Formats: sequence, C-alpha cells, structure tokens
Amino acid sequence: MSAQTSPAEKGLNPGLMCQESYACSGTDEAVFECDECCSLQCLRCEEELHRQERLRNHERIRLKAGHVPYCDPCKGPNGHSPGVRQRAAVRCQTCKINLCVECQKRTHSGGNKRRHPITVYHVSKVQESLEGEEMDEETKRKKMTERVVSFLLVDENEEIQVTNEEDFIRKLDCKPDQHLKVVSIFGNTGDGKSHTLNHTFFYGREVFKTSPAQESCTVGVWAAYDPVNKVAVIDTEGLLGATVNLSQRTRLLLKVLAISDLVIYRTHADRLHNDLFKFLGDASEAYLKHFTKELKATTARCGLDVPLSTLGPAVIIFHETVHTQLLGSDHPSEAPEKLIQDRFRKLGRFPEAFSSIHYKGTRTYNPPTDFSGLRRALEQLLENNTTRSPRHPGVIFKALKALSDRFSGEIPDDQMAHSSFFPDEYFTCSSICLSCGAGCKNSMNHGKEGVPHEAKTRCSYSHQYDNRVYTCKACYERGKEVSVVPKTSASTDSPWMGLAKYAWSGYVIECPNCGVVYRSRQYWFGNQDPVDTVVRTEIVHAWPGTDAFLKDNNNAAQRLLDGMNFMAQSVSELSLGPTKAVTSWLTDQIAPAYWRPNSQILSCSQCATSFKDNDTKHHCRACGEGFCDSCSSKTRPVPERGWGPAPVRVCDNCYDARNVQLDVTEVQADDEGGTLIARKVGEAVQNTLGAVVTAIDIPLGLVKDAARPAYWVPDHEILHCHNCRKEFSVKLSKHHCRACGQGFCDECSHDRRAVPSRGWDHPVRVCFNCNKKPGDL
Repeated sequence: MSAQTSPAEKGLNPGLMCQESYACSGTDEAVFECDECCSLQCLRCEEELHRQERLRNHERIRLKAGHVPYCDPCKGPNGHSPGVRQRAAVRCQTCKINLCVECQKRTHSGGNKRRHPITVYHVSKVQESLEGEEMDEETKRKKMTERVVSFLLVDENEEIQVTNEEDFIRKLDCKPDQHLKVVSIFGNTGDGKSHTLNHTFFYGREVFKTSPAQESCTVGVWAAYDPVNKVAVIDTEGLLGATVNLSQRTRLLLKVLAISDLVIYRTHADRLHNDLFKFLGDASEAYLKHFTKELKATTARCGLDVPLSTLGPAVIIFHETVHTQLLGSDHPSEAPEKLIQDRFRKLGRFPEAFSSIHYKGTRTYNPPTDFSGLRRALEQLLENNTTRSPRHPGVIFKALKALSDRFSGEIPDDQMAHSSFFPDEYFTCSSICLSCGAGCKNSMNHGKEGVPHEAKTRCSYSHQYDNRVYTCKACYERGKEVSVVPKTSASTDSPWMGLAKYAWSGYVIECPNCGVVYRSRQYWFGNQDPVDTVVRTEIVHAWPGTDAFLKDNNNAAQRLLDGMNFMAQSVSELSLGPTKAVTSWLTDQIAPAYWRPNSQILSCSQCATSFKDNDTKHHCRACGEGFCDSCSSKTRPVPERGWGPAPVRVCDNCYDARNVQLDVTEVQADDEGGTLIARKVGEAVQNTLGAVVTAIDIPLGLVKDAARPAYWVPDHEILHCHNCRKEFSVKLSKHHCRACGQGFCDECSHDRRAVPSRGWDHPVRVCFNCNKKPGDL
C-alpha cells in the first residue's frame, strides 16, 4: 500500500507529524493513518512496520488535507453509537494517543496526566462536512435496525419452533428472494455473546436478551435479521453452563454451526483456554464425518439451486483481555493465526473443516468494549463469496430442518465418550448388534433414507438369532450376489404339493435365477450339506427391530398345521381331490423305475376306462402299468421284481401269465432294490397317514405354540386386535399376519398375499396394513 510521496503531497498536513517514531524519530510528516496501529505514520515508518507478517494486513489510509484522526480509547464513548466514530480534538504526546473532548476530560483532567503535553487538532470545514455525511449514513443504518426483534428458532430440546419456510421468513422479517448469509456466535456462558451481537450488528440495541443475573439469559437458539449487512444473526446458548440435557444442547450447537457462513467464538478470558481449541477441533471432526454427507444429500433431495457448501464456515476468534496482552504481542514476528494453529496441533485437534480461522483481539483498559475491529473483520469476510455464497432464507430453513430430522433423538449417556465436545454418539445410530454387540456406524435416523444398518467389524454366529444367510454359489461365480432362503416348498409348487414334498423331501433352497438348487432329503442317504455344494454362507449382524436373519424354514411347523387344517376342510368340502393329488405325487416319488408315472396314466391299461379326479389308479407290480380296481384285483408273488415271496397286486394279464418268468436282469433288480424298499416304506407311511386323516380332529391347539414361527407374537400376549383394538374372546378368534407376525381379528386380516421373504410363496393371510405395502413382502 505504501508508495513514494510526491513533492506536491508534502506540506498538505503541516500540523500532522509521524506519531510512530519507528524509523524517523518523529521528525517526518505523517502520510498514512493506520487504524489498527492507532497512529499517524510517515512513509518510512509505514513501510518498516507493515513489512512484518503480523502487521501486513492492517488497514491504513492515505491522509488528505485537513485530516483529523479518530479518538483512540473510545471510538463512540458514553452513549454514542459504536458505529459513529468520534474525531480527536487533541493528541497526548506522553500517552501517544488521540483523544476527543469527552475522553480528554475523563482521562486527563486530573492527576499527573493533567500536565501531559498535548497537540490540538484544528477541524476544517471540509472535515466537518465529511463528518456530517458520516453521521447521516450511520443514522440511516441505525434507523433500519430499530424494528428488529429476535425469535426462538430452536428450543433446548432440539425442536424447531417455526412451522415451515413461510413462518421462518415471516419471523425473520425479510424478503423471500433476499440472498442471506448466516452469522452465529459461540462461547462459554457469561462471556457476553448476546452483548457482542447487539453492539456488532444492531448499534447497541438489546435485540438479543442480556441479563446481569447468574442464570443464562439465552436458552436454545435465537435468530434475528440484520437489514444493514443482510445476514441472519444467530445467538446460541453458552457452553459450560448449568443444563440438564447437556448432550442434546451441545449437538444443537453443531447443527447451528453447520448452516452458518461465519462463526464468532467469543472469549473473555485473559488467556485462551484449551476448551476453545477442543470445541473447534471436535466440531471440525464431527462436521467432516457426519454433516458433509448430509448437506450434499439435502442439496440433492430438496433440489436446491444453491448448493450447500460442504466446506465449513469461516471462524473469527474474538478475544477480549483486560490484564494481559493480546495473542502475538510478545511474538512480533509471528501472526496470531499461526500461534493458534500451533495450539491446535499441540492438543491433537485439526480444524480442517473450517474455510479459515482469524484472530481478532481487543484489550479493554476502560469499558466499554471496542467492537470496531470485529465489525470490520466481519464485513470483510461477508463480502468474500469464493467458498460460501449467500442463499435464500428458504434454503437456510431446509438445511436446518434436514439436519434436525437426521440428527435427533435421545443420546445414551452410558455409552458417552465425555472426552470430546462432539463424540460420535451424538450423531451415529444407537443400534447395537444383538449377536456380537457391535454398533451401527451410520448416522442417526438413516432408516428414513432406506439405508440399512452397517457395522465396522464382522459379526459372529449366534444360534439364538440364527444370523446366517445364504447366497447362490452359481450366481456368485457369474458375478451376481443373489440371496436364497431355505423354505418349505418351491414357488412353483401348489400349497398341497409343497406340503407333501416338504414332508417327504425336506426343505428346499430356491434361486430366482437357477430354480430349485437343493432339497434337504433329496436322496435316501448321502445328502450333502448345501454349504458344501450349492450355496455360500455369510454371517450378518442381527439388528434390533429387524428380522431378516429369521428367514429360514422356521415356519415349517406352522405350514404343516395350516396344511392339516386345510386338509380337514378339503376332505369335507372338496371330497378327496387334494388327497388324491398328494397320493399320486408320493407314489411317483417312491415308485420303482419300471412303473409308469401317475401323471401319464389317463385311462386303464386294460379296459381303457378314463380315470376321473377321484378315481384310484393301481400299478401292477409285475409290468408296472396303471389299471383300475377291477382290472387289478388279483395278487401273486413277484419275486423277480424284488417283491419277495409275499403276494402283491398284479393285473389280470400278469396273473394269467404267472407261470411265465419275467426276463429281468440281475443288475436291473439291484438298481431297483432301493426303490422297492422305499415303496414298501412309503406304503406303510401312507397307511398310517390314512388313519390320521380319518381322525383329523386332533387337538391342534396343543402344538400351536411349538409350531409358532419365531417372529410371531405369542398367542397369550395377544389380547386385542393390533389394528381395530377389539378384545379377543371365545367368539372372536385371533389370527396371525404371516408378514408382520402381529395378531388380528378376521376382518382386519382377511386379505391373502404371498410373503416370499418369510417363506410363504403362495397366498396366505396378511393384515390390512401389510397388504397395502408395495412390492414383494
């Protein structure tokens, strides 16, 4: 800023000499005024002084004819507005300060200072005119802020106190299309945060409440609009105060910090304490870890035309001292900001989230506090739009609302890390894996976005939760990961056939791409474990409130009970049709290889009579063809087919040819030995089942609890319908929804729908609410 002074400029201010005496011994004429050095400076002193790193950014102006400097100690004393800066009347040569008339009377009217030599400034007409213009401009600005009032934005329980964007704009008293920035203030309770905002933005008016009482005068978060600087000003509750919900209120501060463009950290301590650096360092870490992602998501979700910056706000540390020097005064070669960075480093805190950190100090020898330096620093940073640009007030509200919705809820004190101002527990999901005890690493309320729980560590298997899932090995080798669920029947099987196959062949594993890949009892012996053959296994976390790990064949027993009830109804209502279908399938499963399958037998092989649905088909044990009862009523031993010496059913033709030995090879008989044994066992099983079916009225209630799937609510706990709240009685039966497992009356659960996630591939009873859900259940 310095330059060579032309000869014409010399002599413009013959009464103003250099007040620094840094390079010239006070003999040269003053050319510059440095407001932060509080002195007039000659060309040489200005160059030498501001060559230093810590003084390089000082604001200085070139003097004009008739220039009179400002008063140093007051800059608006005794009721004057801080924005109206008084010109000096004299300069004390001993104290080396400029004094207005009021300050001269107050500080130099008695004692030894009365004898100090002074230099009188002569105010010119031009200067009086300039001062008048400044007074008029300041009066206009002061008048603009006369109607400003603050309002409660968020209470101490983290609940927003404005209903919507329109209400926020109305209370802020600004135009909806006005572009704003947000300035917020933080600091310990009692350090004068509200007082600082009132004097920095509102010319001393008590827009934000102040009080001399011990209790904190600011509870929650308050906001007001500064029409002069066009900023939303936010006042916050102090740190280290007496509060009940300390965790929630501290988390609230970070949400305010996240929507701010400029943050003031106010401290009234004579020396900067570690809590300042810990607060800002922890806030930076929490901002990067939890808030950056959410601000990006808010921009995309709300369709904002102005992106929310993922870089944190600029920070001004406003430090007021009384008895100690300001930071950097004893290290002239180092800027205060460098000393602050060194303090952060020593404490292991790294405020890398903030776009910049500035130090602005003021030493108060006599009240009131000088806020002019803070005001100028704020104005300079607010004009900088390189990293954070102003936005509509509606965008500010949307960002605060999104952060409040995401980071809300109670914080468990028993798991709190009190070594940090903003521990992860303030912002991360509180769910704990039931199997291994690991915590979810995602942010709070992530389920609203459809994001599942995740943990940093792998889980361990627990028999209690059976948290093992299968994926199809064939699909995995083709680059796909398809989950498969062990269940009682394939999706292509009818309820009757599925029940019969489950009773005979065990549970089934079915892949949507590959079909049925495994049956647990597919062979009579030598069945391999599915993990060794067709599926990959993975241990997953068992999170509270979710039951994805229960998607196995736990409903098999209930399916069996449902099937028995259905069988009893079918016998009485539909004759023997379903029973015949099951019998035919069972026969094919255990029949010898030379038997013709039931599905291919449409008519009697001898008399050609067509079979109806309820007609019984008989196989000749000798030739294996299908016959009606009258054409296969005879019996004789068929040892050549492996049936031994006992008489078995044969057709009339084979009975007549009983003296003719069938040409059956020995190898063929060996191959069929296993199936013949299966057939004999199967016939005994069918005879037993037939006896059970005839006496179907067995007390099913005795085994209902044993058959209940794990996710079903036990019957004894169901007293009312989960939907209509009707009380269950003998006349009002209780029914379980196959999707959610809650108990309902018949009216609230009369819908039928497949629930493949629970292993029900065919329509089963579901409640009214589950039936409304889109997609597969």
